[in-house]
Amino acid sequence: MTDPAGGVLVLDRAQTRAAARPEAVLEAVRAALVAVAAGEVSAPPRVAARSGRGLLGAMPGHVPGLGLSAKLVAVFPGAAPGGHGSHRGIVAHFDPGTGRPLAIMDAEAVTAVRTAAAATVAMRALARPGASRIAVIGTGTQARAQIELLAPLDGVDLVVGARDLGKAERLVAGLPGASAAGIEAAVRSADAVFCCTSSREPVLRRSWLRDGAHLSSVGGSDGPEFDAGTLGAASLFVEWPGAVTEPPPAGAWELQGTDPAAARLIGDVLAGRRPGRRSDAELTLFKSTGHAALDVAAASVVYCTARERGLGIAVDL
Repeated sequence: MTDPAGGVLVLDRAQTRAAARPEAVLEAVRAALVAVAAGEVSAPPRVAARSGRGLLGAMPGHVPGLGLSAKLVAVFPGAAPGGHGSHRGIVAHFDPGTGRPLAIMDAEAVTAVRTAAAATVAMRALARPGASRIAVIGTGTQARAQIELLAPLDGVDLVVGARDLGKAERLVAGLPGASAAGIEAAVRSADAVFCCTSSREPVLRRSWLRDGAHLSSVGGSDGPEFDAGTLGAASLFVEWPGAVTEPPPAGAWELQGTDPAAARLIGDVLAGRRPGRRSDAELTLFKSTGHAALDVAAASVVYCTARERGLGIAVDL
């Protein structure tokens, strides 16, 4: 790799994934969530232009200590050819002191890892002590990213739930101790559930969730991923206030009309400013809409790691 001091480092999809070191991304995302809750982040609500078949979203953000980045991402239903998911685009990373572009990287890889990291950080903060049976619902790009973060954790008993059992079985092949099941069976057996789907309607019901379970929902870009009964029974945690107050695509479909006072910021829980779980029987719900601060966090890790490992090419832009 040429020294990018005078150019912009360009990373393809594989290089972006390789540079997204899981533990470093988890640490950076945690810091970003705390900064969001503290009001230290500059990030306007996501905006989108719609083409009739999909949307192009723009998400710029600045996080003190992590950097300045902007994501352009096209979200089109269904998987695209070549193994890509429905989220395609770029993340541009800048020097926060001078505004000089530093790097351009694959948005799909950044989105997948930062979303999985936020959900994992929230689970660590909100799940019952000793929770070990974890269900991941879905078999697409985001489900795979979530599994990659969860599978190496000590003491995790992982089950993948899907409508297509064959896809779930292929996804867990080669993962020691992991299993596949239908969605309802996976949810009923789990202490913590990660919904990672593109469904336009609820994929689980409140009656399927154990008392004291933790639910993470990171999908549902085009409709609700869980039912109203789940929301009504759960203690709600979000990345930012706009998850409740903003309309989709910035806010969450499931949270429209919810009292903003009912939602606690996960960053406040991580910082010890507000309580998380209050009892073993409490149902906790983390609803993620995605936030530009999380893209900044992941992009900062990818950029620094790529420089250290000599990944990518430098171009004059």
